[in-house]
Amino acid sequence: MSTSTLSSLQEARTRIDEINQRVIELLAERQAVVDELCDVKADTGRAIRDPDREAELIGHVRDAAEEAGLPPDLAEALFDEILEHSVQRQRQRRDSSSEESADEPSTEARRPASTQPDAVSRNGTASSPDPPTPASTAEAATPPDDVPTDRAYHRVSRDHQPEDTVVHVGDVAIGDGSPILIAGPCSVESRDQILRSAEAVAAAGGHLLRGGCFKPRTSPYSFQGRGEEGLTLLAEAGRRFDIPVITEVLAPGDVAAVAARADVLQIGARNMQNFPLLKAVGAADPPVMLKRGMMASIDEWLAAAEYIVAHGNPNVFLCERGIQTFTSATRYTLDLSSVPVAQERTHLPVVVDPSHACGTRRWVPPLVRAAVAADADGVMVEAHPCPEDALSDGPQSLPLSALGHLGDLFGNGSG
Repeated sequence: MSTSTLSSLQEARTRIDEINQRVIELLAERQAVVDELCDVKADTGRAIRDPDREAELIGHVRDAAEEAGLPPDLAEALFDEILEHSVQRQRQRRDSSSEESADEPSTEARRPASTQPDAVSRNGTASSPDPPTPASTAEAATPPDDVPTDRAYHRVSRDHQPEDTVVHVGDVAIGDGSPILIAGPCSVESRDQILRSAEAVAAAGGHLLRGGCFKPRTSPYSFQGRGEEGLTLLAEAGRRFDIPVITEVLAPGDVAAVAARADVLQIGARNMQNFPLLKAVGAADPPVMLKRGMMASIDEWLAAAEYIVAHGNPNVFLCERGIQTFTSATRYTLDLSSVPVAQERTHLPVVVDPSHACGTRRWVPPLVRAAVAADADGVMVEAHPCPEDALSDGPQSLPLSALGHLGDLFGNGSG
């Protein structure tokens, strides 16, 4: 290698080092502004996450990258990480501020009022549930003074709040009397798969896009999900087709990362009584969908929801997904009677997942119709671009073409 070549190489490396230093300085400057923004949000009662703002920012980033001759996907991936760090830093600052104020006698709720919107009844009137109890994820929630200590749930009971709660996910209202459709693949497998699924769900008038990123499987050798990569792909698909996303979270330590990218956190049937996890999602901002355990009574289901609400998150809706019985004709037994029973006992919305209950795709559409007829607040189904090749739950997954016909049940299908 000639001396001139070595000199040119060193000059290029020096320039890269200088650029890297400027990038670090700009990131530090951005972080300082994020800290200021966090304080302003806390003072004005605004939530940490603003999905519309995030989508707008990513759109600008992609446009700017294209104009600069950079791959838009690369720029989006980088800013996804930057946004996730910003959200986590704001959570840490807010939690730190709350811990400091917890030592003061005048401390009220741990979470800002803006992240605890008043529940809204089906007729549109605001209800006034008890404010969330200040509690850390490691501590037990303090029951209201008028609650017997032997009662498993109070805040979620119909006796406590007669009006129905409406959970808002962006522009989607769950529990306002109009059933919603949640659809998508069991697992996020690839970028093409989740983008095709999101496009079909949006075209069918679906309200939320589902997709598993961290998968609890009975066999340790089954597909466990794409993890963080799947989470990034799911968030991208939701932004691309302007549809909120829901995904399962498995452990308390994963809540912050999943909450930074998902619009709704799902607690699966196997984790219905994972109490540390329930407390952790109770301390998070996004709404939570709580699935009924496969051998849980309705009261146990509602007691699990009480954990979430008592630890600060009032935005909870329930999901009936079938229970274990003596029959082997279906994967589980879809307990549609739980819909009116639960709605009688709690003000929380109740949706139904017929896919996991029956385990066979041809039985899913009639069970969807049955759930709507039972006055469920929504239905969640699994759908895949090629169910026969799905890495998980293929036999119960609908082809994407079937979603339009389901959408007709909700008055917004493509036929």
